[in-house]
Amino acid sequence: MLLDFIRSRAVPVVRLAHIFRQAEKSRIVVNAHRINSGEMPLLASADDPAADFFFIEKNEPEDILATVKTLVRERIPRKFGFDPRTDIQVLTPMNKGLLGTMTLNAELQALLNPSGPSVQRGARTLRAGDKVMQIRNDYELDVFNGDIGQIADIDEATRTLTAVFEGRSVQYEEENLDELVLAYACSVHKAQGSEYPCVVLPLHTQHYVMLKRNLLYTAVTRGRRLVVIVGSRRALSTAVQNGQVDARFSGLAPRLANPPNA
Repeated sequence: MLLDFIRSRAVPVVRLAHIFRQAEKSRIVVNAHRINSGEMPLLASADDPAADFFFIEKNEPEDILATVKTLVRERIPRKFGFDPRTDIQVLTPMNKGLLGTMTLNAELQALLNPSGPSVQRGARTLRAGDKVMQIRNDYELDVFNGDIGQIADIDEATRTLTAVFEGRSVQYEEENLDELVLAYACSVHKAQGSEYPCVVLPLHTQHYVMLKRNLLYTAVTRGRRLVVIVGSRRALSTAVQNGQVDARFSGLAPRLANPPNA
């Protein structure tokens, strides 16, 4: 809808193209602009103490997965002081596959929160201490699609749990548990509108159908203080070069440009 307003020329439009002084030194900001313009991002050396944007080249999915796990548990917390559960968000283009949200969440849960009170829900295990996401709007519980919290307590006998969202405790009964999924990793699509201190993005050609410039731009701009891309240069280049945007068919722009007579 916003694009329709822009295309109609019926409303004033301002394009922000200049990087102001406070953001000139941030590689995240600079590279977001480069990606949006179809240019490859500038890649920092591993020993640059001021860098906030890194690319770690790995070509095999298994190597990408292993590197992501090491980054989240050890390297990033040790070097930058980020908490693996609350500060680091793994984003990925897809849900399925070795580098999809389902596998990544299972691997990261086993790595970061391997034991404790838990409840099984289908193929999913929810455990006290887990990072979770609400996937439906629930007006009774006052939690909404995309909200991220942490499980504070689980009653294994009653199969109920308490999750905390931004300091507010929410009680989940057994019938509500399908509304929660693990959120150590989430899709780039689900992350739209959110921001995280640190983003880790696995990127491989197995994500081929999703390797688009706007998706890469969205992922990079979710990180406030640090962005790390782990993957192949071919996948990164494909995403930067692919400016295709899914067509949306709407009659709003011509109606705004040529409004009917009152």
